[in-house]
Parts: sequence; C-alpha cells; structure tokens
Amino acid sequence: MASQPDAGSIPAGEVQELLYVIAALREHCPWMGALTHASLVEYLLEEAFEVAETIEAAAPAEERDAAGPVNAQGIDDAELLGELGDVLLQVVLHARLAEERGAFTFDDVARGLSAKMVRRNPHVFRRDGSLQDTFPATVEEIVQKWDAVKRTERPERQDPFAGIPQALPALARAQKSIDRAARAGVALPPAVPVPGTEEELGELLLAVVHSARASGFDAERALRGAVRRYQQRVPQQHHQG
Repeated sequence: MASQPDAGSIPAGEVQELLYVIAALREHCPWMGALTHASLVEYLLEEAFEVAETIEAAAPAEERDAAGPVNAQGIDDAELLGELGDVLLQVVLHARLAEERGAFTFDDVARGLSAKMVRRNPHVFRRDGSLQDTFPATVEEIVQKWDAVKRTERPERQDPFAGIPQALPALARAQKSIDRAARAGVALPPAVPVPGTEEELGELLLAVVHSARASGFDAERALRGAVRRYQQRVPQQHHQG
C-alpha cells in the first residue's frame, strides 16, 4: 500500500521533500490525481526532447561571452537545471503511480539502477560494490564488458536489435540499429560517401527529405521500412553464418 504524506511536516532532504510534494499533489490535486502511466507518456517525451534541445542549442565558442550564464560547453546551466528537473518529475510521478498500486517505489527504482551500474561496470566496481584497485580498461573494453554483462542478464535475447524501442523516430532507430549491429559483429547495411562535417551532413539529409517530398514519398516512412527490412535480414544472415 502506498505511504500517505504526513500533513504535519515535510521530510528532510531534497529528494524526500520532492517525494512528499508529489505524494501530496497526487492525493489533493484533481489534475495530478487523474494522471496515469499512459497519460504521462507525452510529457516524458516532451521533457526529454527539451533537455536535448537545451544541450544542442549550446552557444558557439565565439559567442559565449554574449550568451549569458553558460558553461564551458556553451550550455545555459540555469535552463539545463530546470529541464532536468522536469525529467525527474516524470520519473517521480511514474514511481508514485507504481507505489500507489503496490508495485514498487522510487527507492526501488534508485536501488535497481545502482545495482545495475555496479553489475555492468566491473572495470570500476567489484561485485560487492566496492571500487577496484586499478582502472586500466579502455573505452573499447568497457563497451565489450557492458555488452557481455547485458547478454548474461538476458540470455534469451539473441537478436542484436532486441530492446530498441519501436516508437523511436526512423533516423534514431536506424542509428541505434547500426550501432547495435556493429557491436555485435553482424552485417552492416551498405555505406555511401558523406560530407566532411555534421552541418553539411544535416543539409544533405534535409535535401533528401525535400526531394522525397517532391517525389511524393514520405521520408520517415521510407526509412522506417528500410530499418525494419534490415533488422529482419540480419538475424537470418547471422544464424546462417
């Protein structure tokens, strides 16, 4: 059964205070009380995109003096602080909904995450969570160990694309799929020459979408179909090999 907020006092500590505030809002605010996991999805996606936008809108180095309070990467820290809070709100709300139905709590979420980080990073932690004596691993070795631990956690997952969200936009799904394939050592789709900078690549992609539209094609749907066909081919080739 979900714990009820104590009307007499606010718990000490920022996280506990936040959990108290959200529990009180769920109990006493009709709008908050009507929220469900499903109704929160749009807000979770929106807040995640707003964090990305804040980071990607970083001021160029030559403009940082005039851009206001930004950090060494050109990011507006005050804006980032607020956006990260909005994402945290979504996590707390989902955890509160789960607690109300007796499934799990925010503490369970945090505990599970800590355990997963220890388990998946043996180059940093021993099994009991204490630090290793040395940290000699390279980035490549870290990725290999991470993937190896994930495979032991879910041995039934033989498909390298398992777990990639179907709801991802086509371009993000394509990049994630190719990354997974490369890490798994399976066949990659054909490559073509690309411009030398990310900005030029963006302009090329925009031009492709323009041309697709002019020809009556939906670029998003076309890429989504290509990714789906690629994902279907690779496991078959992998098992045949």
